[in-house]
Amino acid sequence: MSDLNNDQKKTVRRRTIISFAVFAACIVAVVIGWWKLYNQPQDSGVQRTLRKGLEVNEKVFEKVYDTTHLAKTYPKSAAVKEVRVNGDVGMGKDFNAKVWVLRVVRKPGDTLYVPLDSIRALPKTEIVFDFKCIEGWSQVTHWGGVRFSDFLAHYGLRDQASKKYAGLITPDKAYYVGIDMPSMINPQTLLCYEMNGKALPDDQGYPLRLIIPVKYGVKHLKRIGAIYFQDEKPADYWAEQGYDYYGGL
Repeated sequence: MSDLNNDQKKTVRRRTIISFAVFAACIVAVVIGWWKLYNQPQDSGVQRTLRKGLEVNEKVFEKVYDTTHLAKTYPKSAAVKEVRVNGDVGMGKDFNAKVWVLRVVRKPGDTLYVPLDSIRALPKTEIVFDFKCIEGWSQVTHWGGVRFSDFLAHYGLRDQASKKYAGLITPDKAYYVGIDMPSMINPQTLLCYEMNGKALPDDQGYPLRLIIPVKYGVKHLKRIGAIYFQDEKPADYWAEQGYDYYGGL
């Protein structure tokens, strides 16, 4: 700077000061913006702005979802023998399998009770697919059960199938999911009672769980206690913790 005259030095100094002032103002604006965003009122477990963004994503996915979309399947030989457990919420130790029946709430005050033997008597469907967890891992796994669409048809649940959503909840009511009906009636969605050709283990949701390959693992509710239907979004455990409600792949 020794080669600069006084006017040039003043110009450089002024521009340097202005640059640092603008930089500092930007930092302050970012901090204030972050603070306001972080401390704004919450909606279903997350900041309102983030929830609105998630809802926009959900609407986009629902518009482009193809009801004929199927997850990639694999031969049985590709399925792992040691299947990883994705969570244990809703798997209370006081569960009594001897008295379990599936409760299907057709409408308030009208509940259908379906024992496991009746479900097993329906046409069986098997699927081997890549089970994906939001934690970042996946496994090719083998499951067996009855298509949810076949279950609806067998029990004459046409009006219920016309609703926008199905809600599922564990017997202890600790875990619950809400799922869009187009995904529920996808031909790969199963009320599942077998894993690797055998009855479900307790930690995989015995006696009955949901397998829905077009969704992440958080939607595959283990140990179904009740199913119900409605046009409003049912409660969803992980959506209330700030995750995406749709959970689609």
